[in-house]
Amino acid sequence: MTETGTIVNKVAKSGLVTIDLEKLFQPSAPIVDFDIKPFLFMELLLKEKDFRESIDAYDFGAHRGSILAVHCSSDAIIPEWAWMLVAAKADAHVMDVQFGSPIQIHDRLMLSLAETHDWSQYDGRKVLVKGCGDEPIPSALYLYATRKLMVHADRVMYGEACSFVPVWRRSQS
Repeated sequence: MTETGTIVNKVAKSGLVTIDLEKLFQPSAPIVDFDIKPFLFMELLLKEKDFRESIDAYDFGAHRGSILAVHCSSDAIIPEWAWMLVAAKADAHVMDVQFGSPIQIHDRLMLSLAETHDWSQYDGRKVLVKGCGDEPIPSALYLYATRKLMVHADRVMYGEACSFVPVWRRSQS
């Protein structure tokens, strides 16, 4: 508060720019887990005829507009053609088909979005990378964002405006 009793927002006056990685780099479609383990005999062995029949009978249309994260959570040996068969059957019904767990796909998509981001908008700015959110942010994204910000920003901090950790500051020389 000032002497006149007015509340002053010091954060707004500081010129601090906050980046919320969770919101800025959110994948555009839901990621659906497609584990092929239940399609295997005893969840361990791929029998070609049974596998083909079960993949043919599966309703991939139920995942329309989503990204299918295809993987196997058991230690089964899966021939490469099995992944190809899932992709061929699912492709017409979903937005995208990718190999990996939902978390792996989410992390990969966030990094991909960060690669296309215009980092020059932070030229000469004090940037705070938001620390807390509802979803986990991959450590690789924090590392990538820091490296990009070091090219443009004057300062990089981590956390919240009321409590942050200084990470990097451009040399004054």
